[in-house]
Amino acid sequence: MNYKLIIYFVNIMLCIFALSGIHYEKFIKKNKVWETRILVLILAFVLAYLLTNFIFDFLECSQIV
Repeated sequence: MNYKLIIYFVNIMLCIFALSGIHYEKFIKKNKVWETRILVLILAFVLAYLLTNFIFDFLECSQIV
């Protein structure tokens, strides 16, 4: 099975959980609920992608040493 895909989905859930702790009301205009949710999803995907690549690069480098 493709482990990178599993780690990617776990990281997406972890990033969504982490981003839910931020109060977006201070940054986003009033009555823009859907735009805020889409922004959180985009941020979660970007952070999960970066975190997954970091994990695999770190593991690859640690095997070289």
